[in-house]
Amino acid sequence: MKLTRLAANTLAGLGVGLLLAACAAPIKQFPLQEQFGSTATYSRLFDATAAQTCEAARRALLSQGYIINTAREDLVDGQKSFQPEPEAHLQMSIRVVCAPEIGDKTVSLGFVTALQDSYTLKKSNNSASLGVGAIGSVSLPFSSSNDALVKVGSQTITADAFYDRFFDLVKRYLVMDDSADLANSLAPAR
Repeated sequence: MKLTRLAANTLAGLGVGLLLAACAAPIKQFPLQEQFGSTATYSRLFDATAAQTCEAARRALLSQGYIINTAREDLVDGQKSFQPEPEAHLQMSIRVVCAPEIGDKTVSLGFVTALQDSYTLKKSNNSASLGVGAIGSVSLPFSSSNDALVKVGSQTITADAFYDRFFDLVKRYLVMDDSADLANSLAPAR
């Protein structure tokens, strides 16, 4: 009797396990996205201090219409919104980290990452009904529509040309800053 119950319990447990395994959805496997290749896409060396590099990056972002969220000597973070279609919204966030090159404070590394989030407009209709105890439920012709932006995607920008243009703009602001310093040093003292 004990052996039969043990066998029945084992078979029942095995059957439940097989049933659960059959019902479970397969886990979708994605190919590895990160390659850790060239560092040239996201970073550049600048002949400036880290503070000067981040200030030039702040000015570069401001010149393109970005709203600056954070501006420090070692970090600049900004964002800009786009609406390519009536029911689509894009938000670009750019983060610049400025670090002094080891041993030499007059050379710095600028690391930049751009993230683009995509949103779409989702509409949902609502209708109202009124329940009265003695009569029952009465539907009223009141309806409303709620519109909400729903995030549908997020990706890091990987295009070399995008970062090349950004770094060129940062260099331009560094050159402008150097020209202003030179003009100030050559101006006669009062």
